[in-house]
Amino acid sequence: MNYKISEMPKEQRPYEKCLREGAAALNDSELLAVILKNGTKGKSSLALAEELLRVMAKTPYPGLLGLLHLSVRELTQIQGIGTVKAIQLKCIGELSKRIAVSAAKPMLNYRQPVTIAQYYMEQLRHEEQEQLVCMFFDNAMHLLGEQVLSRGTVNSAVITPREIFIEALRHHAVCIVLIHNHPSGDPSPSSEDLLTTERIFRAGQMLGVQLVDHLIIGDQSYISLREQGLFKGFEH
Repeated sequence: MNYKISEMPKEQRPYEKCLREGAAALNDSELLAVILKNGTKGKSSLALAEELLRVMAKTPYPGLLGLLHLSVRELTQIQGIGTVKAIQLKCIGELSKRIAVSAAKPMLNYRQPVTIAQYYMEQLRHEEQEQLVCMFFDNAMHLLGEQVLSRGTVNSAVITPREIFIEALRHHAVCIVLIHNHPSGDPSPSSEDLLTTERIFRAGQMLGVQLVDHLIIGDQSYISLREQGLFKGFEH
């Protein structure tokens, strides 16, 4: 792989292969080679891409997922990746998350938890700390806004009902949905999750702002507390 891309047979070159067969035909190293564009002295962009994949394979997030977790500083420690290439790689990772969010947004419906889970999955499943997000809706199910209300430690995001409903009233919301992630990847609710949800639900009842659901995002998985029937105990 240490020869130049220009020295490869044309049918094996990533650019030509993409033009001929489409981007989906490229493997991970070929895709990265196209993004990296140039290698370094004695190392082609394809060889550099292979090295990047080897580095990411040694992290808790192997494969292309590592782009979302390696910092610019960590990327620049790989010989041949300078600050500009590192920033390009980080931007590609961010772009992939935003594309996923844009694709899911038109389908949002607070009565269908899966649509909310799809909307937040790429944004939250990669986070290494808990985040609590609140979505604000009117009575016609129109999304009025969304806000990250808390960024916590690895284990918890600290929030009070007061903070949530200040924002809900500011948005003139009739109902809200809470979403938070579990960095462990397991979306199973903790006893603290259930107690916090009940406190917020009851506060909303007094203020006339309904807590419709609370979703917990794991790694490619989610749990809706309402879908699981866990809201029934709050509603009596």
